[in-house]
Amino acid sequence: MTYSVNSTVYQSHLATNKVLRNTYALLGLTILFSALCAWGSLVMRLPHPNMLTMLVGFYGLSYLTTRYSHSALGLVFAFLFTGFLGYTTGPIIGIVLNSTSNGYAILSLSLLMTGVTFVSLSAYVLTTNQDMSYLGGSLFTLAVVGIIMAFASIFVQVPMLYAAVSGLFALISSGFILFHTSEIIHGGERNYIVATVSLFVAIYNLFISLLRIFMMFAGHRD
Repeated sequence: MTYSVNSTVYQSHLATNKVLRNTYALLGLTILFSALCAWGSLVMRLPHPNMLTMLVGFYGLSYLTTRYSHSALGLVFAFLFTGFLGYTTGPIIGIVLNSTSNGYAILSLSLLMTGVTFVSLSAYVLTTNQDMSYLGGSLFTLAVVGIIMAFASIFVQVPMLYAAVSGLFALISSGFILFHTSEIIHGGERNYIVATVSLFVAIYNLFISLLRIFMMFAGHRD
């Protein structure tokens, strides 16, 4: 009986929540576009952008996407933003494939775990109909702590700290998937472009974090 009720709630959300439907549709397209950009970046052996380019590209395109999210221009910036993240991912994937003896296995496992985590967490929120807005404050605090730890790991070359940062960001990303999905179904987020970008960033960070964690246990090429 409980399973039947939960399935009904899940189907109801997909059928009646226009923002949710549009978000999932756009999310699928942006993930595909980002993957194509990552592949192109990998094939052309493009270098990873420096820190300044990353910051300007990420926050600049993120701002423009939000600024024009109520117009068709917002869709253009959403694809530019996700495409930019795809471009930055290509060199990272190249490092994984070229520096480890089981790079393709690491990449496949990271993609699989990211997909399973996203689907599982989203399904949980949709079927239980739980309001996860209470996570907002904790996730923000953890994100600040994570950023501080990430900067510290640059200067303190300790493998365990590096692993802790990646694990923390994987946890934070999972929390944001719960939070943003809940915001959509409970009316906290009514703009599907903003919702799409928010979920995309959470998925992207989860994938990169898992990729880094699995790399730590990989065998390096001779």
